[in-house]
Amino acid sequence: MSVQHQERIRRPRAGRVFVSGPAPGAGRGGAADCIAAGLEFDRPQCCNHDNRHWYSQGWNCGAVMNESGKRYTGGCLCGSLRYEADGEPLFAGHCYCADCRKASGSGFIPFMGFASSAVRFSGATLTFTSKAANGGDAVRNSCPICGSLVFGGRVGKDASFTIYAGTLDEPESFHPRTAIFTRNRPAWAVIPPDLRVFEAMPPG
Repeated sequence: MSVQHQERIRRPRAGRVFVSGPAPGAGRGGAADCIAAGLEFDRPQCCNHDNRHWYSQGWNCGAVMNESGKRYTGGCLCGSLRYEADGEPLFAGHCYCADCRKASGSGFIPFMGFASSAVRFSGATLTFTSKAANGGDAVRNSCPICGSLVFGGRVGKDASFTIYAGTLDEPESFHPRTAIFTRNRPAWAVIPPDLRVFEAMPPG
């Protein structure tokens, strides 16, 4: 793991609760090296996704380190649960699976993924875990006060988190690339014409 990557994991910001899961690619040169090499990265934590080689499948990948200077901020409806995410997202899209529709009360969940080392959360969370189609756990986190669904992933355990793009302070900064699990979507859950469409999970 590079010195810079270690520093990003260890250095908390004043006034915020700093949380991070295990660094993806630890022992291989850090997350950025893993992504550049096309190594397997954790699944998005929005629903019942299998582990896949996200980079090699043409997802909207970017460097984990914040070399671009880009920062995404957002949070729940009442403001008690907040986050900051540095750098460009590793993947971004819409999930139309039944679990995401039920969890959100909508036709799909717009998601964007970040390495855990790039994300900071502040505030309490209410975690709900359900069984995914692949037999693993799908973990969703909401605000215990207002109920807003904010992010997916196990804090302190997962190598990546999935931010639900509807919680962004600047929603126009979200640029989805892919629509997944579209096979059984209702007709009224419209897919934007510029997205790459997969009826289930993209092939790996």
